[in-house]
Amino acid sequence: MNVLVVGSGGREHAICWSILKSPKVTKVFCAPGNAGIGEIVDIVNIDATNLDALLNFALQKKIDLTIVGPEQPLSIGIVDLFRSNGLLIFGPDKNSSQLESSKEFSKIFMINNDIPTASFKSFSDYILASKYLKESKYPLVVKADGLAAGKGVRVCYSHDEASEFLKFIMEDKIFSTSGDKVVIEDFLEGEEASFFVFTDGKSILPLDSSQDHKRLLDDDLGPNTGGMGAYSPAPIVDNETRKNIMNEIVDPVFKGFKKDGINYSGVLYIGLMIKNKRPKVVEFNCRFGDPETQPLLYRLDSDAFDLFYMTAKENLDNYELKWKKKSSITVVMAAKGYPGKYDKDIPIKNLLDFKQKGVTVFHAGTSKINGEININGGRVLGVTAEGDNLKEAISLVYDSIRMIDSDNLVYRKDIGKKGLINFY
Repeated sequence: MNVLVVGSGGREHAICWSILKSPKVTKVFCAPGNAGIGEIVDIVNIDATNLDALLNFALQKKIDLTIVGPEQPLSIGIVDLFRSNGLLIFGPDKNSSQLESSKEFSKIFMINNDIPTASFKSFSDYILASKYLKESKYPLVVKADGLAAGKGVRVCYSHDEASEFLKFIMEDKIFSTSGDKVVIEDFLEGEEASFFVFTDGKSILPLDSSQDHKRLLDDDLGPNTGGMGAYSPAPIVDNETRKNIMNEIVDPVFKGFKKDGINYSGVLYIGLMIKNKRPKVVEFNCRFGDPETQPLLYRLDSDAFDLFYMTAKENLDNYELKWKKKSSITVVMAAKGYPGKYDKDIPIKNLLDFKQKGVTVFHAGTSKINGEININGGRVLGVTAEGDNLKEAISLVYDSIRMIDSDNLVYRKDIGKKGLINFY
């Protein structure tokens, strides 16, 4: 079968890498891709938000399945467009995607369906939002309502910090129209975890657990990013906690979909805060997380293409999910300066010749110029390794990172540390 993967990050590299293992896959295209993706599949020079061009390409190449990686094309209706033209596509429609594209929409959905989450207020008026901040207790969380590539959220520990971020969002418009409205919510204590559920609209299939690391610096310090690393499974999600997640969150979410007429299909990311084995929802994403996709697909021991295809075909109940009895970890190497300004077109040495058993380097922000791999984005590489246990995987991934030239790249040194504390 011919497959089109839409996107250009480490998530899409991992998706391409995993579905290529399937004997059912004949040809894989990726639009727009990156330097690493171009080493394994055919790159298509079409932006992920150019829906008409993507549609024409899919029709011309007789694409059997399109897999959408990032949130932007979902939020503007790529699924609706492809389905209306008779094409099979993996992902939720535009209406369903509001669970991610509007923080206010998702919070109202949770409150209306008794899904545990933080209390909140939303504002489209800067003066009213500022007044609310003066009357609030700290810490609290300020969020841009719309899509902001994982950077539109800040945990604020003082009024000054919250006021500054509010001004950045609503007055300075650093996130453009995504900051026309803000959501201000109570701070949740606990430990974060990521939980993914596949659904074809009829049945649901929860995946194994993972844990992302959003902050730039070690010990969860520094600004929020799109994600600096992840590992799977996450020991914080033990059997009791997993049962609570299913009963208190997943089941009410899907009952809410039915009640509210949300025809959700694809994968739903549930960002959780867990305290004393009780989960609360931090946010929803309507697609695979990045970098959680990398360690999850690394551990998948069943056909990855079938997982996406059978979901899109509304045949998910026949899929047999299998996991390797291993731990996997991804450490993101980012450009110096990220998530702020950073330099591009700087070569990354030792990358083309890199080979290490049990390790794969998934590309995100890279380009190829004159035969060299160059920095072309904020999050550049996701070095991914597996081991018989988390401790072994951590050792292997950091040994591998030291083999790659990192003069112009930065990374956290403590990815997976929480898992070791919880497990050992």
